[in-house]
This record gives sequence, C-alpha cells and structure tokens, in this order.
Amino acid sequence: MARFVDIHPDNPQQRLLEQVAEALREGALIAYPTDSGYALGCQLGNREGRDRILRIRGLDEKHHFTLMCRDFAQLGQFVHVENAAFRAIKAATPGPYTFILPATGEVPRRLMHPKKKTVGVRIPDHVLVHELLGVLGEPLLTSTLILPGEDEPRTLGWEIKEELDHQVDLVIEAGETPAQPTTVVDWSEGYPEVVRRGSGDPDRFAA
Repeated sequence: MARFVDIHPDNPQQRLLEQVAEALREGALIAYPTDSGYALGCQLGNREGRDRILRIRGLDEKHHFTLMCRDFAQLGQFVHVENAAFRAIKAATPGPYTFILPATGEVPRRLMHPKKKTVGVRIPDHVLVHELLGVLGEPLLTSTLILPGEDEPRTLGWEIKEELDHQVDLVIEAGETPAQPTTVVDWSEGYPEVVRRGSGDPDRFAA
C-alpha cells in the first residue's frame, strides 16, 4: 500500500519533505502535485522506477522523460542550451512548460530519447516541488500522471491513492492542482516547435 503524506502547499513542513526525499533515495516511486496536475517521480538512477512509470502510463521506450529541476542552474547541468533558447526558456520559467533539448553526459542514456539523445526538462512554479527538489539535491525523473485512455492529468491525491495504491509507494497530498498538462516545446533542432499545447502560453514560442 502507498503511503499518503499530507503536506502544506504554501509552507511545506521540512520534516515531511525530508521523509519524502529519503523515500526517493531508497527507491520509491511517488505521485506528487505540480503546477500542471499530478506527476510520477523517482530518482534519476532508479531503473525500476523508470520502468514502473512506463507500465503505469502504458508507454513505450520512446517516451520522452522529463527532469524536474529546481532552477535554471540545475537545468543547465543536464541539457545543452544555446543562446537563443537560453533567453526564451529563462523568461518562461518557472512555469508550466516542458522543453526538449539535447542531453548532456550527466543524463543516463536510458533516460534519453533512443535516437535523438534528447530529454525533457522543466522548472515548475510550485512551492512544494521547489522545496522538495532542494532537499533532494537533484532533479526528479518525472512524467505527467495521465493514465491510459485519458488525456488530462490527475488532480486529487486521495483519488490517486485509491487507484494506484499498489503501483506507487507514496502519494503527496497538497490540495487540488490544475488539470491541464504543460505546454511542450521541442528546441532540439535549434528553434522552438510546440509539440503539445497545454497550460503554458504556446504563442510565445510560435514561429
């Protein structure tokens, strides 16, 4: 059964954040709220966690995973960002955007797109996630919690606990979240291409 942790959305309790970070270090797969619905997350080196995310979501090996980063400095360790992209991405973060960029050597190969060698990155505008990433000290390997046959992310922790009780290890509750996923912008070819229109304004990246 999944552990259910109720954390204050605006003033996250440090003790609880540390417990979640420790669970992640021990190999846990968590469901956690973001500024664009719930997501699944685990440590970057957690192979089993990665595979469990694919199974829960019904995805194949070509799925673009996302690294949930605390800030732009951390993001820059894991992807190559050219000057034109740098300014535009920095201006749009933190916020409900996911950017697909060429991965650096810091990203395990199994997390990259098998042909493009790219990975998704994002910096959420969400106090709890920001603080959790600070305690963890590294990005979270993450994927929006959209179940097979659905097109919107889950928004309520207790519903996730009921439905995925034996598929995840820990569910964070922090109040209801928005039900619209991020806007995804592919910048891997040196220019922005909006590949999914979501809660972030896509027009700022329109050609």
